[in-house]
Amino acid sequence: MVRIYTMFEDIVYRDGEGKIQYDWRLSDLRLDYMLEKGYDLLLAYAGIPKCISFHSENVSVKSRVKPRYKGKYWNPAPPENYDDWEEICYQYTKHNVERYGIETVSKWHCQCFNEADHAYFMPELDEDEHKFEKKAKEFCKLYAAFQRGIRRVSEEIPIGGPNFAFKSTIGLFLPYVKENNLKLDFISLHNYATSPRRLRDENAKLTVANTLKVHEWQMGYIRENGFEDTKIILDEWGAASGGFKNCEDVPELIFRENEVYSAYYVKLIHEFIKADYKIDKMMICLSGQHEMTEDFSGFRNFFTLNFIRKPIYNAFCLAVKLHEGLLSYETENQNIFAVPTKDENGNMAVMLTYCDECFEENIPETDETVDLGADMDGKKVTVWCIDKDTTNPYRLAQKKNIGKNPTKEEIALLREEGKLKPVTEFNYDNNAKFTLKLTANCTYLITAE
Repeated sequence: MVRIYTMFEDIVYRDGEGKIQYDWRLSDLRLDYMLEKGYDLLLAYAGIPKCISFHSENVSVKSRVKPRYKGKYWNPAPPENYDDWEEICYQYTKHNVERYGIETVSKWHCQCFNEADHAYFMPELDEDEHKFEKKAKEFCKLYAAFQRGIRRVSEEIPIGGPNFAFKSTIGLFLPYVKENNLKLDFISLHNYATSPRRLRDENAKLTVANTLKVHEWQMGYIRENGFEDTKIILDEWGAASGGFKNCEDVPELIFRENEVYSAYYVKLIHEFIKADYKIDKMMICLSGQHEMTEDFSGFRNFFTLNFIRKPIYNAFCLAVKLHEGLLSYETENQNIFAVPTKDENGNMAVMLTYCDECFEENIPETDETVDLGADMDGKKVTVWCIDKDTTNPYRLAQKKNIGKNPTKEEIALLREEGKLKPVTEFNYDNNAKFTLKLTANCTYLITAE
């Protein structure tokens, strides 16, 4: 599943007589492309078109000091008339159903706006001590009109929210939904373990424990308001927020380029399973990459400027190979976090990482013997690895002293390094177990089939 903005700024305008009109061409191109590639969609109905906005002149066209992607703007003001917002949500949904069919659109998920409790929504309130309550109250009206517009088209299309930026504001949204009997098919949550400016804070270091703490806090509000059986979609997660920040701002964001982020991802999966959180989808946020001027700059994305694959992308590719059936495992090493799985045909896939609490690099290298069990005897074992020396273009660039302006040959070398290739393949012999070399923040996938 891919989450994208509807980009109403491309679609909605007023004609010479002031009547709202629609131009679907760019939107259709985007959705056609996504469907051609086989993706399900989570559509964030955002942002507010300037022509219906309360403050049409107050828009953001820059991120930091550079233009947003393709010169897009972001309008931080709510609509002047909520009937206009409802009508836009209705017309957009109706167009998609007419173009793609209700069978397709009813498999998508639609959510209202994005992080309406954040500083960019109604920024005039940012000095107000009650800003969160006031922003959440305005969002509730936004959501009510959004769901009315979509329900006018069909009751079958899943809708949800609030996709807020802060933990506590969900506790202001859910009672409103309940009291007004609004449709809420899924609850969308945002969860970042820390922020760039707090990475050096002792209480906000890079740690999966912070991600779990945020999720448990959010779940508290969900349970308290009686929504514990509602589908949960973690539609933005990241080890750190700040998509428009990179190593120029915070050098520690270099973890987004190397093996640390892939290790974080595997440990996060392990810990969510261990805590038995019923998360339907877990979606990494990759926005911000349009500011890139060099390959390894610390933005949150899957690919570098020259389309070199990052370890976090390859970790996603490896995780796809996991099966639905969960197995247990045993280890005496407290720094090993494994996700062992099995399918109905007896094939096994095990993903693991070796890391400490804050993903430091000083944990000792170790050799660990792997025993897959007697029923894997004779199966073909394939092992993939991401570590400092394997499938790691950033580390290779360091070793080769490749600078900010690589040659074509150097780009080709780094692209090849980023391609996933098995490090070993063999037929498993239960009497001859195999050994993995574990270094700090390494990730392995082992399949037996």
